[in-house]
Amino acid sequence: MTKLNELSPREGSTKGRMRVGRGPGSGKGKTAGRGVKGQKARSGVSIAGFEGGQMPLHMRMPKRGFNNIFRLDFAEVNLWRLEQAIAAGKLDAKTAMDADVLIAAGVVRRKKDGLRLLGKGEITSKINITVHSASASAVAAVEKAGGSVTTTKKEAPAKEA
Repeated sequence: MTKLNELSPREGSTKGRMRVGRGPGSGKGKTAGRGVKGQKARSGVSIAGFEGGQMPLHMRMPKRGFNNIFRLDFAEVNLWRLEQAIAAGKLDAKTAMDADVLIAAGVVRRKKDGLRLLGKGEITSKINITVHSASASAVAAVEKAGGSVTTTKKEAPAKEA
């Protein structure tokens, strides 16, 4: 029986750290693998993308697109994944499902800004599920199997002409 204080890694599984700047005999003396002179031979260098004062390439390229900071990011789940979890016994088709139930069953990892149900695959079980939003094909497939989909998405108010 090995004692805790006698544990050590297997022979040859670990390497010692490289000791640089310890003379010519080490093979990593003098410049210590950094080449010679200049800013990059010193510590604390941060010049990625710097082009010697010339306008860097990433700044010469035109701006493209738009990133909406208010955009919602949904956790997506497909019908085949639900059916797979029901078949494996992780989900009970008889109980009402929502994001918390799916997280507990390991179907989705996190809730993010809400759950979105997508229609890839088939579902044969009769399920009642509450999601933020669902695709039309997913709703049709669930209702065809005898289940129901409840969405919590707030509809935008209609604009008046």
